[in-house]
Amino acid sequence: MVTRRFFLLSGSALIGAGGAWANAPVTSLRPHARRQAVMHSPADGLKRVLQRAGLPGEVACAVADVETGLRLEAENGASGLPPASVAKALTSLYALDVLGAEHRFHTRVMATGGVIGGVVQGDLILVGGGDPTLTTDHLAQLAKALKSAGVREVRGGFKLWDGALPYVHTIDADQPDHVGYSPAISGLALNYNRVHFEWKRAGQGWSVSMDARTEKYRPEVAVARMKVAKRTAPVYTYADSGGADQWTVANAALGKGGSRWLPVRRPAEYVGDVFRTMARAHGIVLAKPQVVKSLPQGQGQVLAQHSSTALLVMLRRMLKYSNNLMAEMIGMSATAASGRRPGSLRASAQAMNSWAGAKYGMTGTRLVDHSGLGDASRMTPDDLVGALIAARKVGQLKPLLKPFLLRDANGKVNKTHPIKVNAKTGTLNFVSGLGGFMTAADGTELAFAIFAADQGARSRIKRADRERPQGARSWNRKAKKMQQKLIERWGTVYGS
Repeated sequence: MVTRRFFLLSGSALIGAGGAWANAPVTSLRPHARRQAVMHSPADGLKRVLQRAGLPGEVACAVADVETGLRLEAENGASGLPPASVAKALTSLYALDVLGAEHRFHTRVMATGGVIGGVVQGDLILVGGGDPTLTTDHLAQLAKALKSAGVREVRGGFKLWDGALPYVHTIDADQPDHVGYSPAISGLALNYNRVHFEWKRAGQGWSVSMDARTEKYRPEVAVARMKVAKRTAPVYTYADSGGADQWTVANAALGKGGSRWLPVRRPAEYVGDVFRTMARAHGIVLAKPQVVKSLPQGQGQVLAQHSSTALLVMLRRMLKYSNNLMAEMIGMSATAASGRRPGSLRASAQAMNSWAGAKYGMTGTRLVDHSGLGDASRMTPDDLVGALIAARKVGQLKPLLKPFLLRDANGKVNKTHPIKVNAKTGTLNFVSGLGGFMTAADGTELAFAIFAADQGARSRIKRADRERPQGARSWNRKAKKMQQKLIERWGTVYGS
């Protein structure tokens, strides 16, 4: 049976063959929903929606029908803009393709020289497997397993191997030193490579602590140290000195008390520091940890092992919380597994770019990392929409994306909105992205991508001010309102 929808889509496809993807029709080619079901007239063209948004900078967007693959309309669809954390959607597809949904990361405790009478005759080695979700709780479990294996003493040294991934000092060097979302990367990570800094008023000064806390444990660490300095600014300073992360904080910024997570720049040593504490709690005294560049060939005995959750579960968590370290370590692990162990984060991103070009035809995408934190990354709406459609055909990605809730005219979340959206958001200062899937009131499923950036305003921000620059929040709020207007337009024009 030839339906009206089939006729209209077929007609649109003929137009699309003549270049309608770049110059899309601005009025509906399908029946319109009733006026009260939407917040603006379906007669509004795409350009008019963007003009009304009044958002400074550049905007690029595209939308397509998932079922047919028909490209419906776009504005600057082939223009590359920073995708921010929307890049994590591509990283997820990359990891699923290379590593597989059931892949798990393993952290092992090995011994050399054998174990005789509960004594490790050689070295004890903590071997990282690139697990971005390793926590203090997991190290406690490994220490307990070590004791259960009968170990009570280590005759040799305590070694750390983090060579599963290359060391990266910070995800994005343009970020302030103290932001927890840009930590170091290596094959060993702990608590998302963040250390908990807490301060309390004590007489005329403050007592401070640096620990690797979870809900169950709060071991203090020696590889990250804090000193209160008498000054008003800067709030934090950082130096790599004396084998530790050396921080200072301005006393004028402390108040009566508080806490925050700071990035770790020595992740392997951080893991070793905490594991040493956990082992001591079980009666096993370890020497000061030492990072080694290679593992003994054929001489190691595995005494304990921790395995992560399956990659599919990990990706859902990574996309929900938009965790940068997870994205980078998972992306770099995928590159390493493909046989091209990356020498740097940028090299790993380039490998993913090549994969995306071959897999999805994403020839206009140039990412410099796997998380989208680096604003030198570029992605085009055309590229992302094409990848989204291909992924949807095989049931990937959409089940991992969290619902993006639309709002009513008063700015409140509208859980009964007729349009349903599952998407990945992306936010940097003066950069906003949104990409994913939307289902119109009639059940029509669309794939879309929206990127916006005021790169001029972003370039004027001083490095020290990049955590909360003036004007960024209001710009991003305006960008999100524009995103909803576009989604509602598409739900009106292409869903009835």
